[in-house]
Amino acid sequence: MEPFGLGITIDGVEPGMRAYAEELFGPVAIVIRARDEQDAIRIANDSPFGLGGSVWSRDAERGEAVARQIQSGASFVNGLVKSDPRLPFGGVKNSGYGRELSHHGIKEFVNSKTIWVK
Repeated sequence: MEPFGLGITIDGVEPGMRAYAEELFGPVAIVIRARDEQDAIRIANDSPFGLGGSVWSRDAERGEAVARQIQSGASFVNGLVKSDPRLPFGGVKNSGYGRELSHHGIKEFVNSKTIWVK
């Protein structure tokens, strides 16, 4: 493990390791090596979690195309995962259901009622 800014980097993570399968929080970056772009997408989607992900690329359009294929509530291209009150935030899979923030998030606090009369 080596320092990554104010956090920790765990390099060489592989299937079977706890860091591969668990949702890590805090200043921790894990490095999982992929053979190519499609393998990187497969690895990202192999997780039972999906709060957010980052794609880093010199080609922003290519980065966006990859980000669209990642199963997560938020995908960032050339930026770290973060929340912004103007944008909906929340996960998929085992990382949650629904959204908070923005006009999408406020609907999580609304009770809709259906009345059907024959």
